[in-house]
Amino acid sequence: MGKLVASDLIAAIEDYAPLTLKEGNDPTGFQIGRRDKSIERVLVTLDVRPETVQEAIEQNVDFIFAHHPVMFRPARNLDLSDPQNKMYADLLTHDITVYAAHTNLDKTNGGMNDWLAEALQLNDVQPFNITDYQSLVKLVVFVPESHAEQMRMALNQADAGHIGDYQACSFSTTGIGRFQPTDAANPYIGQSGDLEAVTEVKIEVVLPVAMQTKVVQAMLAAHPYEEPVYDVIPLANQQQPIGIGRIGQVAQSMTVRDYAQFVCETFDLTGLRLISNEPDKIVQTVAVVGGDGGKFFPAALQAGADVYITGDVYYHTGHDMLAAGLSVIDPGHHVESIVKDKMTEIFEKWAKQRGWSVTFIKSQQKTDPFTFIFNAK
Repeated sequence: MGKLVASDLIAAIEDYAPLTLKEGNDPTGFQIGRRDKSIERVLVTLDVRPETVQEAIEQNVDFIFAHHPVMFRPARNLDLSDPQNKMYADLLTHDITVYAAHTNLDKTNGGMNDWLAEALQLNDVQPFNITDYQSLVKLVVFVPESHAEQMRMALNQADAGHIGDYQACSFSTTGIGRFQPTDAANPYIGQSGDLEAVTEVKIEVVLPVAMQTKVVQAMLAAHPYEEPVYDVIPLANQQQPIGIGRIGQVAQSMTVRDYAQFVCETFDLTGLRLISNEPDKIVQTVAVVGGDGGKFFPAALQAGADVYITGDVYYHTGHDMLAAGLSVIDPGHHVESIVKDKMTEIFEKWAKQRGWSVTFIKSQQKTDPFTFIFNAK
């Protein structure tokens, strides 16, 4: 198992959720610390708060991965009587590097809003409020027949070959490769100066252009040849749409009121807010944006949603939603804590694939600032 440097983990995160996807001035990305730091213990959290930092210190953590950025607003001074400033000082004193993936993780395929749609058991899930398209390329590599299956496995483990709801997709053809090693070469097959003819397999896989570096590195690591031959070809066919939200069909029809109860149970909530003029309407199509997504409700309505799920809905926005005829369920912002389970799974998968000697720890801190108090009258 190999040592991991913060910059390598950051590169993997940014392959998965490219910074080019972030919304506007969202201060996502590298936050605090050193990119060149060797890391052995990583804390995965929704928020970086003073109690989270103390947890990291107690767990001897080197690196914190968070969904929400630490510095939404710049510090006006470094007065350590301020809890926020004290938290920054604690991070620096204990040499803890902090990285956040926020709206880029919301938008990326397989990110936050896909996780929420999965938790809600939605079917036929698609992005909505599409603002961009993820360009695709095709990697073509030639390997000796004896290493074809090994190469296909390596490409699959690097997450190449995803097409819609299918994974491990590839195409292979067999042919004859010819080459003549020079005296300076160190060939895997053949002798210097001899012309060789080898049965080789041509393997083709499709991948997002943002993952090209990671996949090519995995291909080179799995290839037996000293000088592998490969092509990376831009594709003109339909690209993958990128949007902040997800929309899909409910697994079982129910009323708006009953669906709100289902959301409450799904995310283990003691309460939520329902905005609806038609609580007894049957729900078929649901849109979701985690966090504060009130401004996206017109896009959810245009996409055909019966119900829109998002957090932190403002009072006047709620009136606008009612006037537009859209039912909205506000489960709060903290449902995004699903990031702790999901990113820990992803990190552990990467560690196994890449030989990282790292422990990933899910934060045990509940950082939801709100408590529901019910009127007993």
